[in-house]
Amino acid sequence: MAPPLSPAKFADVLRAEGLVVVEVGDWEHHNRNAKGPWGPMHGVMIHHTVTSGSARTVEICRDGYSGLPGPLCHGVITKDGRVHLVGYGRANHAGLGDGDVLRAVINETTLPTDNEAGTDGNRHFYGFECENLGDGEDPWPTAQLLAIEKVAAAICRAHGWTERSVIGHLEWHPGKSDPRGFTMASMRGRIAKRLGAKPQTPTLPEPTKPVVYLSQLAAAARSNPKVKGTPITYVGVRFVETALVNAGLLAKVRLDGHFGEDTVAAYAAWQRRLGYRGDAADGIPGMASLTQLGDKYGFTVVA
Repeated sequence: MAPPLSPAKFADVLRAEGLVVVEVGDWEHHNRNAKGPWGPMHGVMIHHTVTSGSARTVEICRDGYSGLPGPLCHGVITKDGRVHLVGYGRANHAGLGDGDVLRAVINETTLPTDNEAGTDGNRHFYGFECENLGDGEDPWPTAQLLAIEKVAAAICRAHGWTERSVIGHLEWHPGKSDPRGFTMASMRGRIAKRLGAKPQTPTLPEPTKPVVYLSQLAAAARSNPKVKGTPITYVGVRFVETALVNAGLLAKVRLDGHFGEDTVAAYAAWQRRLGYRGDAADGIPGMASLTQLGDKYGFTVVA
């Protein structure tokens, strides 16, 4: 029996393995626990996303889509090797799979061929989605493959598992093909070697500030003002709204996670403060103005 690691421990063991970890909003409390149990944990499952673009990939994996609510995994491994934590608890990533495969993972024996789908995998596996189109042609950069290796080894190390506790989605559910572009046998070989070695230090600078994705923020800003219906929300809006409150441009009572008319007006005032005029001060965040806001009030901007 392996109870789930705490969110703090989960992030710590990844960093201890030398990974660059990006914490996305309230990931520690974002889960599907209301839909069923989570744990005991038996393994790590690797997926590919069939998406391109890191910001879009992280957003989809955090929020999900029509018919499949997020989170769709616990961590997103982007092509640059960063691990974006988007949820913690039960997540919609594994679905139903083969009970014989689960028993082999628990016993750390040779995997049987998956030929049925009747066992709940969301309950028992940590899930990592990896940014890749999954067409067999989209490349897997060295940094990304190394991050997959490190992620799996870190969790195995924390639970006392071997590399046999790491599987691909294609080994769990008949008909699935992910991850496509490398073999899980080769990845388990890498993980086994790493488990016999000491953790390495990070090769990339580790961000210490919250991350705001410009593309998501601009989309939220464009869609909310004067538009009827449910406004688009994005966790990064709160960081920006808080910065605008601290800058004295937005009333604290308007800090609601929606980039509504008041937030657009406040952001336009920030743009004017920076010297923008006319259409350049339209309240829609741009890279230069948002970066200056982040530098001053403590968040990192990613395109």
